Amino acid sequence: MPKTIAIVEDEEDIRANYTELFRRQGYEVNGYANRQEALTGISSRLPDLAILDVGLEDEFDGGFELCRELRQRSPTLPIIFLSARDSDIDMVSGLRLGADDYLTKDISLPHLSARVAALFRRVDAMRGGLQENQLFQGDLALDMDRLSAHWKGQPVALTVTELWMLHALAVHPGHVKSREQLMQAANIVVEAATITSHVRRMRARFTELDPDFEQIESVYGIGYRWKESVGG
Repeated sequence: MPKTIAIVEDEEDIRANYTELFRRQGYEVNGYANRQEALTGISSRLPDLAILDVGLEDEFDGGFELCRELRQRSPTLPIIFLSARDSDIDMVSGLRLGADDYLTKDISLPHLSARVAALFRRVDAMRGGLQENQLFQGDLALDMDRLSAHWKGQPVALTVTELWMLHALAVHPGHVKSREQLMQAANIVVEAATITSHVRRMRARFTELDPDFEQIESVYGIGYRWKESVGG
């Protein structure tokens, strides 16, 4: 069964161009012009991937709001922003809302295809290719088959990208991972600031559940590590 992609883009020609690109590659594609159309179209079944513009018709930040609504339905639905807005503020806002990637519309179609394929590979690997599909470190429980993370028995709402990064950190407590290594673990090629935004969002999700959470440590000038448990 082909994977499904929802493209939410208010410019008809651009939407048709992306739709044709992914259909040629064997994906099932549904295009939507605005947030409400998208919500109606996916009400019965979520796609395997959502590609969102930020500005949607008369909603300046309609894509951000749609991302928030999709995240409430599924913490692990792969979401990519594809927008003409290239400011750091917009990129950070998109990642903080839970997007797996933020791309600008000057990206080439082959590059866009490669990023989508890489995101799908991550999901497929989690569901069957990881050597350690279940990982337990102190109060952390990771189940990569179910795309889930729990802290002290409570579910932590993380994206696919964040689950990969968390696994890379937690599988070897105390070992420092550079931003480049986290990038490789998540199979993405992004700016260092994007990795920082993902780590900040991970921390925020844990501290929402546990204000005393401090397992993800920053190592100045190098990267991050998962703290070893006392006596571990």
